[in-house]
Amino acid sequence: MRLLLVAFLATALLAGCSRLADVGQAPEITPVNATRDHTAMLTYALPLRDETAPVRAPLQDASLWTGERGSLLGDRRAMQRGDILTVVIEIDDRAEISNSTSRSRSGSESLALPQLLGIPQRLDQRLPEGASMANAVSVTSASASDGDGSVSRNERLELRVAATILDVMPNGVLAIAGQQEVRVNFELRELLVSGFVRPADITRQNEISYDKIASARISYGGRGQISDVQQPRYGQQVVDALLPF
Repeated sequence: MRLLLVAFLATALLAGCSRLADVGQAPEITPVNATRDHTAMLTYALPLRDETAPVRAPLQDASLWTGERGSLLGDRRAMQRGDILTVVIEIDDRAEISNSTSRSRSGSESLALPQLLGIPQRLDQRLPEGASMANAVSVTSASASDGDGSVSRNERLELRVAATILDVMPNGVLAIAGQQEVRVNFELRELLVSGFVRPADITRQNEISYDKIASARISYGGRGQISDVQQPRYGQQVVDALLPF
């Protein structure tokens, strides 16, 4: 018991120290050079050229039909590691679920021995006053159960964030990840998105909607003074997890 008390106090002190370190200071913004996006851009690699494709003569720089990405009609969509594209998040989900259950049961059992070779009469003489073996056993039971449940959710989120291609999978699918941090006074808003996209789903405006991202992971939240006040303290969270009622 003492060991548990010491461990609890030590955890509380460490948690308190970490919170005291942020007193009077704005939350720190993640350095750009510490992100996976920055690493992907540093290891920028050109796409592999098909060796079996015929080699064409270079076109004139002034030609309107050049296939270069920087030309007037070139494809400027993100295609390779280190390229940047825009993820459009427009979530408007609604869900309503309602369930109702009802169950009832009743039962009755009775056992009477008015005559059995005169035994009940003899037993009645030995039983306390008012007791009789005429109706030896009588059991009645009843149970009822009613249950109602409903779920109603309404979520709406509209955001746009730039993401970087981290890797090109062997089947051509692109692994992307993006993060955005905006700090206003002492509150930091964070937006994180990651997943896998097909190059064909990227529009000519170099954008892709969230519903075309496989294994999409979207996180929108914040940290700072307001978020800290809204969260229950560590001690309360531990007590809520340990108490069985």
